Amino acid sequence: MMSDDMLSQDEIDALLKGGNDDEPAGSSDPETASVGTVENYLDELEQDTLGEIGNISFGSSATALSSLLNQKVEITTPTVSVVEKSRLEDEFPHPYAAIEVEYTEGFTGANLLVIHQNDAAIIADLMLGGSGVDVAAELGELQLSAVQEAMNQMMGSSATSMSSIFNKKVDISPPSISLLNLNEGEGTDSIPEQELLIKISFRLTVGELIDSSIMQLIPLQFGKQLVMELMNPAPEEPAAQPVQQAPVSNEAPPTPQAPPQPAPQMPSRESETPRHLGGSSFGQQQPVNVETAVFSSFNAPQLGEQEARNLNMLFDIPLQVTVELGRTNRNVKDILELTSGSIIELDKLAGEPVDVLVNNRLVAKGEVVVIEENFGVRITNIASPADRLKNLN
Repeated sequence: MMSDDMLSQDEIDALLKGGNDDEPAGSSDPETASVGTVENYLDELEQDTLGEIGNISFGSSATALSSLLNQKVEITTPTVSVVEKSRLEDEFPHPYAAIEVEYTEGFTGANLLVIHQNDAAIIADLMLGGSGVDVAAELGELQLSAVQEAMNQMMGSSATSMSSIFNKKVDISPPSISLLNLNEGEGTDSIPEQELLIKISFRLTVGELIDSSIMQLIPLQFGKQLVMELMNPAPEEPAAQPVQQAPVSNEAPPTPQAPPQPAPQMPSRESETPRHLGGSSFGQQQPVNVETAVFSSFNAPQLGEQEARNLNMLFDIPLQVTVELGRTNRNVKDILELTSGSIIELDKLAGEPVDVLVNNRLVAKGEVVVIEENFGVRITNIASPADRLKNLN
C-alpha cells in the first residue's frame, strides 16, 4: 500500500519522459505538427544534405555575383525549415522580389529565390553602375531587368555546380522575376503549387551595403528527390560502359588471325615490302637494313665560290634588333585611364633575363647592363646559328 505523498511508477515514468496528459510526447503526425517543425518532414541527414547542396551551389553563385557587382559577396550559413503554403504570409510579411527558376535538364522541378525588395534595389543600382547608397526601394522595369540578369548569372553558376555534385548535366530556363507582396495578394502565381515547401535561408552580404538573407523555396518532394539522387546515384550510367566495350573486346582476337591465310598465297616480291613495313605481326620476315640518318652540319658549311659571294652580299642587309623587357595586356578602359606617373606592371620578375629580338624573332636572352650613360645587354643565352638563321626566314 502506498502513501498519498508518494508517486506511482506511472507518474515517475511520465516525469522522466517529460510528457503530460494533454499532449503526448514524441507525436510525429505531420497533420498536427506546427509550421517549422522540420523534423516531422525531413530527418537530420536530409536537412544536412540539402544545406550542403545549397552551400556548394550558392558558393559559386556568390562568386558570379561578386564579379557583376564589383563587391565582395558572401552567401553562407544555410538554415533548412519546412513551411506551409497557406502560412507564407507569416514567413514573408514584407515586400520581396521573387525569381522563379525551372530545371530543363537533369531534374524535373523548380525553385523560387526570394530576396528583400530593398536588397534587390541595391543590387539593381550596382548593376546599372550606381554606388548602391541611398537607393529607393521601388523597382521599375529597368531595375527588375537588372536584378533578373544578376539572378540569371547566379543560377547559371549554381546549375554548373550542381552538375558537378550530381555528376550529370543540369540546365535551367531563363529566370522570371516578379514582385511578391503576400499581404496584398501580389506575386502569388510564382509560388509553387505544392502545400509543403522547404525553405532554405542563407545569409547574404554584399560589401557593406547588404547584410540580409536570401531564401530558396522548393517543393518538399523535389527536395527529397535531390537528397535521394545524391545519396543513391543511379547505377545505369556506369554499368552501360562495360556493355558497350564487351563486343569490341570479343571481336578483337579474330582480327589478327585473318592475315596469315592469304600470306602464303602471295609470294611475290611486291608484297614483301609492305609486310616488312607493317611491323612484327608476321612470323617470318627478311632482315631489314636500318641506317642512321646523317645530316650536314651547319657549323662547317662547304660553300662554293659563287655561294660564298652571294652570302657576303647578305651580310650587309640591316636588321632591327629589339630588347624586350616584358609584356602585359590591358583593356581599352585601362589604356584611356593612363596618365603621367601611371605604373604598368609587366609579366617578368625583377632580374629575369630580357628577350633579344631580331626582326621580331627571338634569338637570345640576356641581362641589362649600363655602359657609361647608355643601356646595353649582355648575352647570357643564344640560339645556334642554324636556329638564328631559321628565325630570320
